[in-house]
Amino acid sequence: MSNNDELKAPTRQTLASTLDMEIIEMTRERVVARMPVGPKVHQPFGLLHGGASVALAETVASIGGWMNVDREKEGVVGLEINANHLRGKRDGVVTAVATPVHVGRKTHVWEIRISDEQGKLVCLSRCTLAVVPAG
Repeated sequence: MSNNDELKAPTRQTLASTLDMEIIEMTRERVVARMPVGPKVHQPFGLLHGGASVALAETVASIGGWMNVDREKEGVVGLEINANHLRGKRDGVVTAVATPVHVGRKTHVWEIRISDEQGKLVCLSRCTLAVVPAG
């Protein structure tokens, strides 16, 4: 599998692909993804929907968790997520950067910073993942 295929594999035919999220980087220490902002992810007043930001945040956190478990035996699922929506956005692109705060045997906690093209913080999120048996 090429590096580009590896970056696309976790999001094929998922909410991530529906919202046009693009994984840019995925390692055990950092996951980066971009999402275009337009009508597809707007709330009724023409701004980036908080739910779309949360979906982006949980996607990058989950991929990070997935990179940190024995995928033959374990998976990760979202247990809790919070988000502070700090700045509105009508168009362009947002970039999410997820980094681990805690990687344990049963839970992971990830911080996700979603920024605009100028690096201004749009949303700050924290996601707790549960490590579960695969299958």
